[in-house]
Amino acid sequence: MVARVKKNDIIMVLSGRDKGKQGEVVAILKKKDKVLIKGIALVTRHVKARKAGETPGIRKEESFINLSNVMPMCTSCKKPCRINAKLLDTGKRVRICNRCKEIF
Repeated sequence: MVARVKKNDIIMVLSGRDKGKQGEVVAILKKKDKVLIKGIALVTRHVKARKAGETPGIRKEESFINLSNVMPMCTSCKKPCRINAKLLDTGKRVRICNRCKEIF
């Protein structure tokens, strides 16, 4: 089975407060169906200094969002698209755009 979204893919957020924004995938939690996107779903964390030299304060950092709320952006047609799998002659399975039928 081919993964719909992989690390370093450019994706678009479909719903939530960041709807319409684009970003790069930083991490994926497969078992929980969550994805972490650079600059998207920022939350405020109040951090306490745990070690000497560490600075306390209020920080903004990304949080995980559900995989069903994102859609990968095609590299050729530059639009959000669904993913299909195609088996090449070499036996390798690749992801293709459902709109323009180009390989990701």
